[in-house]
Amino acid sequence: MRYLYTLAMFLATPLLVLRLLARGVRSRPYHHRWPERFGFFDTPGFIGSLWVHAVSVGEVNAAEPLIKALRRDYPNAPLVITTVTPTGTARVHQLFGDSVFHVYLPYDLPFAVGRFLKRIRPRLALIVETEIWPNLYFACRRRGIPLMIVNARLSERSLRGYKPLRGLARSALRCVRVIAAQSRTDAARYRLLGADPQQILVTGNMKFDMPIPDGAVAKGAAMRNHWGPRRPVWMAASTHEGEELAVLEAHLQVLHRLPDALLLLAPRHPERFRVVEQAVRSLGFTVATRSSDDVPSPSHQVFVIDAMGQLMPFFAATEVAFVGGSLVPIGGHNVLEPAALSVPVVVGPHTFNFAEITHSLIQQGGAERVAAADQLGPDVLKLLLDAAKRARMGKAAQQVFERERGAVQRIMQLIDTALQE
Repeated sequence: MRYLYTLAMFLATPLLVLRLLARGVRSRPYHHRWPERFGFFDTPGFIGSLWVHAVSVGEVNAAEPLIKALRRDYPNAPLVITTVTPTGTARVHQLFGDSVFHVYLPYDLPFAVGRFLKRIRPRLALIVETEIWPNLYFACRRRGIPLMIVNARLSERSLRGYKPLRGLARSALRCVRVIAAQSRTDAARYRLLGADPQQILVTGNMKFDMPIPDGAVAKGAAMRNHWGPRRPVWMAASTHEGEELAVLEAHLQVLHRLPDALLLLAPRHPERFRVVEQAVRSLGFTVATRSSDDVPSPSHQVFVIDAMGQLMPFFAATEVAFVGGSLVPIGGHNVLEPAALSVPVVVGPHTFNFAEITHSLIQQGGAERVAAADQLGPDVLKLLLDAAKRARMGKAAQQVFERERGAVQRIMQLIDTALQE
């Protein structure tokens, strides 16, 4: 199976190059770095690095407290961070600047993987969440590099997707030293995929350990004072195509009852910022944007947050947060950011990427689920009109967040053990 898989990867290489070129049109910095996807980059000249792979923005955010713990406990070890997407890369630079060495993860081709590992010479490999690359995993085992999957999650959809390659996935997972799963459900799915039960530990979700950025609460309070402290404000975060229209229709319903209400709208992907802004304007809303206006004024009805990595101050300034990717079958996004700030959360029906966290928040009263897009407006309006319920939900959400913390400490203990052997 592995030989067939590798052959398929080689045959797909021309398509991969075309995809790189197409993505480079949308992101010029990525265009200049696409050779990294084949292992071509300047050798950093260090040995014994600690390597963390985080696919995109969500995984980078999840890995932030772990990376900071690695920097604290192993200050002399070079840190290598790999990503796959330009947005993930931008987030790495925003969080860590030049204090880490960033490179794009190579495609799972033997020559590219070998060249990559020869250049960064890792002492330990940490894969965040759900990346199973057989050639990469086998290469780590051949070189004696301890490999761990941390904050490991495996959705039902991903498990089904691996089914045709289950034998190959099982062999790859046997190259892994430890699978530190987010939950018992994730652990069970890894066992179904073929991981050795002795490899798997449930350590919890690192996203509960994410720090609240310095000054986020104060910035949120300052923004509320700017646009009016009594003004009803709700936020739609990490929205996808097909969700913004539902959000704007919901806001029309809110405005009908609360004419001074403000919607903070944060699309998930930067390439859609302009499209979303134009859509909002075409529907007749008075609009401001982060890039042009910094913060909305009392006259604006919708504020488009066309910036990456700046959501926490806006969560701190809002009264209700809808988390996107859940009205469409994307699987939802991180509900913990608003929960950490005691903000009531609303989600749609599709939350399989964060199933247990979302279930826990709903069960404890910190979040509500709407079954369809047409229920979003009425639900948000009810919450904006009921301050007592918002306070109860916010308190419950923050309690869930605090109760689940500690995953990073547990994972660091596993890392310490691996590095001491």
